Amino acid sequence: MTIAVCVFPVILTALFYVLRSSKETMDWVVYNISSPIRNFLGLLSSIYPFALMEILCTAAVIFLIYYIIKSIRDTSRRRGKWKLLGKRLLPILVVACYIWGLFCWLWNSGYHATGFTERYEFSNEGVAVEDLVIVAHFFALKTNELSGLVERDNDGNYIADRRTMFDDSTRIYRNISREFPSLQGRIYAPKPMLYSWLMSITRYSGMYFALTGEAMINTHPPGSFMPFTVAHEHAHQLGIFAEDEANFVAIAACVTSGNPVFEYAGYLTGLNYLMNVVPVDDLIEILDNTTYFVKLDRFENAVFWSTRTTANTGINFLDRFLTTVAETTNDAVNTIYDSFLKSQNQELGLQSYGACVDLLVVYFLDAAIEYMAALDEGLDDEG
Repeated sequence: MTIAVCVFPVILTALFYVLRSSKETMDWVVYNISSPIRNFLGLLSSIYPFALMEILCTAAVIFLIYYIIKSIRDTSRRRGKWKLLGKRLLPILVVACYIWGLFCWLWNSGYHATGFTERYEFSNEGVAVEDLVIVAHFFALKTNELSGLVERDNDGNYIADRRTMFDDSTRIYRNISREFPSLQGRIYAPKPMLYSWLMSITRYSGMYFALTGEAMINTHPPGSFMPFTVAHEHAHQLGIFAEDEANFVAIAACVTSGNPVFEYAGYLTGLNYLMNVVPVDDLIEILDNTTYFVKLDRFENAVFWSTRTTANTGINFLDRFLTTVAETTNDAVNTIYDSFLKSQNQELGLQSYGACVDLLVVYFLDAAIEYMAALDEGLDDEG
């Protein structure tokens, strides 16, 4: 019996790696096993206002440290201590194998199933530069238009209420799901992260954890981009696995939501991605024509993330030490996650987050051309 308990997670994981090359099998797994279980877990975890994943991970780390120290102490003076220590540590390895096996079937399976863009036959042939420029200018104009519709203080700082935003987020996919039926489904309100400071150091603004079905948000960054982050994690809740697809879906959901807070965040985030790849002349023109509010929101966001790994206690040697630790932690996490994505059929790794640009151009080009034409016609009428 003990052998069976120990061997089962290894077989479970090995079976996943054998079958993951079959897209039809992974499609069946996602539809019949992964999605129903993750939805049920999301329902259970939604009972708690805090991130259940963080509580479980904290408890697991504390117990793991205690268990390892106790095992070393209990076996250090006994004959055959290494063999005894191995037996004491074996349960940890078995539990880890179970967790990884479940994670493979509940989440990693989605990376090898039919993706969103393939399901809806989005073109993957690249986009023309002139089309990219049109969509970038369209996003810039819409961002300018919406920047004054969100709540701000007397200095222009973004102060939209985050609790309201979290509550409203469960309804932002209603419109876009009419166009893309696979986005229909129950969404549970995101959880503010207790360890937001750690997420900030590693430069992540949110995460979705399949084993609890929770969308969790780093609450420390400036709020202007946060509605997009919430929409991104909800995309994962709805079964969008690839990061570029989740980014695209989140932006599309935001700008079609009818909620100015989410619309602004969607256009603002999309604009950031588009500005990374437009020709320099167009980039300069966009930057010159953005409103004060847009410039302020982008500046605050850039400053926040650029300073997360820099300590400033006023004590030089301590600042250098803490900065090195933070930068090392950030590099290690990024390397691990990049390797994980690449191992799961995501060839671009972390760069896949920015790969949504082509999808944005393909999807928004007609709307952008129509908007620009209407704008030009209005200007002509005024003239």
